[in-house]
Amino acid sequence: MAGVMETEEQARNRFQLELEFVQCLANPNYLNFLAQRGYLREKPFVNYLKYLLYWKEPDYAKFLKYPHCLHMLELLQYEHFRKELVNAQCAKFIDEQQILHWQHYSRKRTRLQQALAEQQQQQQPQAPPHSNATSK
Repeated sequence: MAGVMETEEQARNRFQLELEFVQCLANPNYLNFLAQRGYLREKPFVNYLKYLLYWKEPDYAKFLKYPHCLHMLELLQYEHFRKELVNAQCAKFIDEQQILHWQHYSRKRTRLQQALAEQQQQQQPQAPPHSNATSK
């Protein structure tokens, strides 16, 4: 259907569908599902994954809740990675690595926030103690 202009509603629907699909790529179990059913061997599907690389552009990436999906999308461009995903152990390993990464990120973020809060407290001037004695 080359040359056919899509309506604004159709463009919005395509955007939402592609946004949801790209974010699903962050789930290694979903990737394993796609691989086991042969989707990752089909040339049209591989071409679609290549087309979706536009999500790496900042104008689109800002809409992603799970930016890790962009890394997976990048890895899906490689045939060897797509072949390995058929193995459930591969998906399990990726899943475990994601969890470890998120745990490390969460701990690091918490430490940084605590350090920032302590730094801000130290920078605030201390108010002189209030005196209850009134001068007469």
